[in-house]
Formats: sequence, structure tokens, C-alpha cells
Amino acid sequence: MERKNVIIIGAAGRDFHNFNTCFRDNDQYRVVAFTAAQIPDIDGRKYPAELAGSYYPDGIPIFSEEELPVLIKKLNVDICVFSYSDLPYQKVMNKSAIVNTAGADFILLGTKQTMIKSRKPLIAVCAVRTGCGKSQTSRRIIEILMEKGLRVVAIRHPMPYGDLVAQKVQRFATIEDLARHQCTIEEMEEYEPHVVRGNVIYAGVDYEAILREAEVDPDGCDVILWDGGNNDFPFYEPDLTIAVTDPHRAGHELTYYPGEVVLRMADAVVINKIDSASPEGIQTVRESIEAVNPDAVVIDGASPIKVDNPSVIKGKRVLVIEDGPTLTHGEMKIGAGIVAARKFGASELVDPRPYTVGKLTETFKIYPGIGTLLPAMGYGEEQLKDLETTINNTDCDAVVIGTPIDLNRLIKINKPTTRVYYDLQEIGSPDLKELIDKFIADHHLK
Repeated sequence: MERKNVIIIGAAGRDFHNFNTCFRDNDQYRVVAFTAAQIPDIDGRKYPAELAGSYYPDGIPIFSEEELPVLIKKLNVDICVFSYSDLPYQKVMNKSAIVNTAGADFILLGTKQTMIKSRKPLIAVCAVRTGCGKSQTSRRIIEILMEKGLRVVAIRHPMPYGDLVAQKVQRFATIEDLARHQCTIEEMEEYEPHVVRGNVIYAGVDYEAILREAEVDPDGCDVILWDGGNNDFPFYEPDLTIAVTDPHRAGHELTYYPGEVVLRMADAVVINKIDSASPEGIQTVRESIEAVNPDAVVIDGASPIKVDNPSVIKGKRVLVIEDGPTLTHGEMKIGAGIVAARKFGASELVDPRPYTVGKLTETFKIYPGIGTLLPAMGYGEEQLKDLETTINNTDCDAVVIGTPIDLNRLIKINKPTTRVYYDLQEIGSPDLKELIDKFIADHHLK
């Protein structure tokens, strides 16, 4: 039977995983290209032959998604597989229309074909949108497990922006490992909190190889925690799935792909940020959960904040910096930095847009809805330099750093700064401890 030609539409993450699990050794299909979006500077490369398998001795080219209609016709493509996350349904179907018009089928792969079974008990933490609070939820779960004397290995949703062969399997156990693997800001924001807490975290490109190494980690492994990215569903088959929702973006849990999948498959749903969201938004999320997953355990949560030095904020004109992807494709308008600026009495939020340079200027053009916040974009050296220059150009009294890592360690900021910290705090019962206690008992963990 003649092999069908396939393009995988992605953003350097789920797309590579879908290829590895469904297409790499499949003689019914020929993947002729990947396309790339959301993440800067990943098109124009190749998925390397070393990872692509015996059917692809020259690797697989990666093109910009803008070229998709031309590529479908030029490469005689039969099927396009949509493989990235955090898009509203309207945009997903717009892409389907582009693909269908060019003559190809449009496919969304599900959990059965793409989830890998772990040999260890596995908890998955996912979300219905980027920036809901997965990271602090994961941290809280790990703390509970470690207090029980259990050895936890975290595996993070992929962010492979560098040398894909070198990033096949990455293990982070120390701060020095972050530098050794040449991590971007986006990667450090996710890996550093785990390392500082004392648990190992894995990431990379080949997620079956990653899982098998994590299961036999030299420091020991009793439980694996899947720390999801964007609003994607897990790469592994979970024994317990926890979905995090955000009432600041109420209603999005039913209108973004694949966030609704996450909500529907969850064993437990955390309604986060109750301390700063409106009652109407909280109620909307409750109604969404009841409509599509009424059997889920619902946990109310807050993300209380603290800062290093409130005097840096009080009465000052401040520039607020937030996590990059949360502001861009996550479309978040109120992050930890904004909450801190308001709570501690900033006189003004300074608009960074008149002062941006280089790649950051492009980011605001692509995502004009960001507004008066500065996304901490740092996918490479050029973006990192542009971030430093933009901050130092900005006419403000102080800088509020709402990112999970201290930017002062990476760039030189010529103004007073203060960092914002936030953790998950459950409200009432049920809570995560009750949920994890049952998980431990069900899996006979000691």
C-alpha cells in the first residue's frame, strides 16, 4: 500500500511527540514536513535523522506554518495533523479550513494513540489555559509526596529550542545542570523551582526514552509527576489527573483546544486564584465543571503573593514583567506582577511599548493584546539581550519581576527590582493532601 504523505503542524513539543509515538516507525505514512508556530526561530531547522528513525535518513524539514497551503500542494500531502495547544476553537477550525481547501485531511490525535504507560505510579498536572497555575500546583503536590518520604521525579512537557539531538533526554538535578543544558528563560522558569526543592526533573524530545530513564533515576523514583505545558493533555497515561482552571479567564475552559479535553478527563479540578478573581468568574468555572465533568473532585485554591521588598513598589512608577508565554498565546491580563503592584501601592504601571527593541517589538506586533506588561521573552541570546535593553530603556522608577526565576541572575537591570513569589494555597476541604493520601493508599506506596 502506498504511504500517505503527512505534515505535522506544531510548535516544537507535542508535534515531535506525536511523530515519535504514531509515525516514526509506521510504514503506512511518510512525514514530509513539520510546520512551526508560537515559538520564534524554530522553523528553518530539521527534525534530525538521529531521532527520526530508519525511514528518515535525511531528517525532516521544519517550515513556517505560513507556508502550509503551498507545502500541501507542493509535497502532495494527504493528511495534516494538528499538534500544538492553547488555541481557541475558532482558530483551530480556521486552520482546518486552510488545510481542507488545499486538499488534505485535518486530524487531531487523541489520548489512546499518544499516551505512554509508565511502570511507576503517575500523577498528571495539566491546565485549561497557559498560566492557570500548574507550576505551583505541581510544587504543592511534590511537597506533600516528599513529606511522606516518597522520591518524586518530575517530567516536564517539552520545550526543545536548541540542539534536538543533545536534548533527546535531559536530566536536571542541580542549578548547574540548567547552564550545562543551555536553558532558555522559559525552560529555567519551569525547571529551577523543582531543582531548588530537591527533586529531579526530566525533559527533552523523546518522551518514551525520558520516561524509561526517569523510572530508574539514580536518586530513586517512587512516583512520577507529569508537569504539563500550555493546556495540553499528558504524554503519559495518568493514574491521577489534576486540571487547573483560572476564573480570570472564565469560560475559556470550554472554548480552547485542548483545554476542554483536560477538563473532561480530570479526576480533580483546582479552581485557582479565588483570592483575586470575581465571584462571577468563579461561578462560571464551577458551572463548566458541573456541565462536562460532574464527578470530578473540586478543590478551591488561592495563589497568595509576597515580594522581596514592598518599598520598591509603594508610590512608584513600576514596570511589571510577567512570564512570556502566559502573556502571548496565554492571553493573560492579570498575573502575579500586576497583583503585587496593586497590592503594594504602585502609583503607575509604566507601558513598555515605546521602549521595546528588536524581537520584543515584534512580539508586541504579533500579540497586541499584551498591553502595559512586559513579557519575559528569552528563547535565545538575541531575545535575552533585547529584554535587557528594553527594561533599561524604560522610563520607570522600579521593576516588578513576576517570573518564576530571578531575571537579575541572567541580565543586568539598571533600576531597583523586587521579585514576586506565589504558591498554591487550598481553601477548605477537599484539598490536595486528601487527594494524594488516597493516591498513596490506592498504589500501596510507603
